[in-house]
Amino acid sequence: MNTPTRVTAFVIGVAAVFAAAAGIGTAVGPLDDTAAATDAMGDHGGDAGAGHNESGHGTGASGVEELPGGLMVSQSGYTLDLEQSHVRPARSVPLRFRILGPEGEPVTSYTKEHGKDLHLIVVRRDMAGYQHVHPTLGSDGTWAVDLDLPTAGEYRVFADFAPAGAEGITLGADLAVEGTYEPHTLPEPTGSTQVGDYTVTLDGKLAVGESSPLTLLVSRNGEPVTDLQPYLEAYGHLVALRDGDLAYLHVHPDGAPDDGETRPGPKIRFFAEVPSTGSYRLFLDFKHGDEVRTAEFTMNAGAGTQSRSGEHGKSQHGHGH
Repeated sequence: MNTPTRVTAFVIGVAAVFAAAAGIGTAVGPLDDTAAATDAMGDHGGDAGAGHNESGHGTGASGVEELPGGLMVSQSGYTLDLEQSHVRPARSVPLRFRILGPEGEPVTSYTKEHGKDLHLIVVRRDMAGYQHVHPTLGSDGTWAVDLDLPTAGEYRVFADFAPAGAEGITLGADLAVEGTYEPHTLPEPTGSTQVGDYTVTLDGKLAVGESSPLTLLVSRNGEPVTDLQPYLEAYGHLVALRDGDLAYLHVHPDGAPDDGETRPGPKIRFFAEVPSTGSYRLFLDFKHGDEVRTAEFTMNAGAGTQSRSGEHGKSQHGHGH
């Protein structure tokens, strides 16, 4: 790096070792494609309107345990190729990247997931600075978007997509924002959080290997919000990141705005399955008054009572989005 400033990386190794990744040890930053990564590819499919966990992990048809999403820069023949890995801090930082396919050529055709060809999640490795954006795809296969990166640090970029004719996948790569970095401590678990005039409360527990119900209730100035607006074909979107390696999960609520049954608030119910015990940071996106807001929570996951290959109360698939 040709700059007098320095980047203090929030170095985190991959702490969890999964059966499908016996050849992958502790790592920092993006990992290269491996045979284990190919074997760890999650299943993709199911009804987006139904409550399900899209974590990119679980047990595959072969009985081999699969990795959560977002831990690999290359997986199943696809690679997240950032045009640059270091940027200067700014409120508007141009980011350009490509998704390279099995033949090394940029992917230009995608299957829409929740109304978009690709979802981009960006967060600093200490869980600060979360943002969920939707880049624009150029005819040459290059994606472009402006990110809000005013502070230094090591950020993780998650690309969540489904190439046309292929299964969905979530890839992750590191992006360094230059400058002196002082990582934040992960906030303690709490049952409620404030987002401007809104209060969001969280009820539920995370249990490993189980489809855990989580209910989030949205109120404004003490009054329940009963007119939430659909955002990306749902009343809420929930991303969960595991503390330590930022393993990526994306779950969606039980029901959909157009199913004739799901009410637009104040409650949004999710079903989530986590791959291990430990701390997770949850980010809820919801839309009201034509504005998307994000509520953040810390949750600790305990040991479950079901095996990961057992039956769950809701349809699930392993798309990382």
